[in-house]
Amino acid sequence: MKVTRVSGSPCARRVPRLDAMLKAFAHAAMADLKLAFFASKRPEAQAALPLLAARYGHVPEDEADVVVALGGDGAMLDALRRRFGDSKPVYGMNLGTIGFLMNEYNASGLVRRIDQAERASLTPLKMLAVDIHGAEHRALAINEVSLLRQTAQSARLRIAVDSRVRMDELVCDGIMVATPAGSTAYNLSAHGPILPIGSNMLAMTPISAFRPRRWRGALLRHDARVDIEILAPDRRPVSASADNQEVRDIVRVSVEADHSSRLTLLFDPGHALDERILTEQFAF
Repeated sequence: MKVTRVSGSPCARRVPRLDAMLKAFAHAAMADLKLAFFASKRPEAQAALPLLAARYGHVPEDEADVVVALGGDGAMLDALRRRFGDSKPVYGMNLGTIGFLMNEYNASGLVRRIDQAERASLTPLKMLAVDIHGAEHRALAINEVSLLRQTAQSARLRIAVDSRVRMDELVCDGIMVATPAGSTAYNLSAHGPILPIGSNMLAMTPISAFRPRRWRGALLRHDARVDIEILAPDRRPVSASADNQEVRDIVRVSVEADHSSRLTLLFDPGHALDERILTEQFAF
């Protein structure tokens, strides 16, 4: 019986050539990648902007395949807010302070880094705040929606979850509802829990709770709706913020996830957002 050696067949010899062709095609496609650069007002970010644009090319954001944000986490949040309409991926390079949502800055090999990047998908929160004049204010938050007292007097809040009152009165400096991505930011500073990406949960965390003094907050399903009523808003004014978008003198706020909006962040391999959040839980 004659045995055919597969390794010597024409099909087997074509495989390496096919792999090489596919790799060449992928590299060519990445070479045509259209990038839009966005820089914060920090001097370091402004200095890097023209250098990177000259090296890799720069197009308007609506024509880009990927948006590259330069600066700190604030620059990333600003860049992401403009992506609610198209969900284009955003790759950040840290030229700010903390840069939890950013990658390390390196002007070399940017196209290759974007090609190899890992994706993280985020769902923002939508806030509806009504002020003392009856005006409605809507905003989206990537990290958290927070309420804060505006004067030296503490805030008095009534909290309902999914249309059921869970706390008749919370006396505090404020309260927040945070996403998993935002759980390591303001929420963590207020001693709230860190939520893994993909946990399908929200963190409700009080800020300096006075009564009930021992209440530490709650973990909510990702599809929960939170309604917060401000008690005595004329004497104890409260503001509401969706990340850094503030509304003052509010009487009530509703917060829930906006599942119609998805955001995509790009991270260098080994430094994805879920890994950073896990690492943060073991930091001291």
